[in-house]
Amino acid sequence: MSGWQSNYLQVNGARLHYTRTGGSKPPLIMAHGFSDDGPCWAQVALALESDYDIIMPDARGHGLTEVTEEFITPTHMVRDLKAIIDGLGLHKPIMLAHSMGALMTLAFAGTYPDVPKAILLEDPPAWWYKAGMPPPMPAEQLAKMRADFAGFKQVTREELIAKQHQSSPTWSDEELGPWADSKLRLSPNIIEIFASNMAASVDWPVVLHQITCPALLITADVKRGAIVSAEGTAELKKIIPHLQSVNITDAGHCIHREQMKIYMASVKAFLADVAD
Repeated sequence: MSGWQSNYLQVNGARLHYTRTGGSKPPLIMAHGFSDDGPCWAQVALALESDYDIIMPDARGHGLTEVTEEFITPTHMVRDLKAIIDGLGLHKPIMLAHSMGALMTLAFAGTYPDVPKAILLEDPPAWWYKAGMPPPMPAEQLAKMRADFAGFKQVTREELIAKQHQSSPTWSDEELGPWADSKLRLSPNIIEIFASNMAASVDWPVVLHQITCPALLITADVKRGAIVSAEGTAELKKIIPHLQSVNITDAGHCIHREQMKIYMASVKAFLADVAD
């Protein structure tokens, strides 16, 4: 990671932080999941930096990006992705994203279909069909989440790492450190997004139907905590007929952390297909 850049862009009223590997190579944006931040992509970025200029932004409320008082919506996140691309002068970036970031990348590719060269989506929330769209979170569940996230700030980095290693023993040591750092940097205000009906704030089938670039959906085992079911995959393929998909077994929601070698093989095979 020597030589990687850490910098800021002023976008849409917020000071947004990003990490960048650099070099005169094709641009690749990595969008993280909820409660992670850009450096959580470090191991994936290391595997791809020889071929790509990788940009890893911290979403609002995450990492070193400035916390704003304004309520965060999918529209904010999509506009921020566009502002990053415009602000850094990126042409036809590939977008690789996980969870929340993957859902926002879907929305981005539907809103700006001519911008991305290709999108790769790791286990996004399946808000594109009724069965995958959650209601606003109940008050007691929100309170528990606030307490859980407040608890991150009450222990040391080493204690966080030890606890996560116990619950996720297949994660490498290289993944645990950035994960813990992201939790210590996380703004508690971001939890409020679950108090609203964000899932219904976008007409997902209409927006996603506009996607024209090559797209890969990476799924895993719902019994191990993955989000996208076989039914969810089928529903997304109805909306995006050219969508490719790969299912990685023995992994849950954090596929790149749990089955890194198989994950990277799938990612690199798709990238080879979309290369000029």
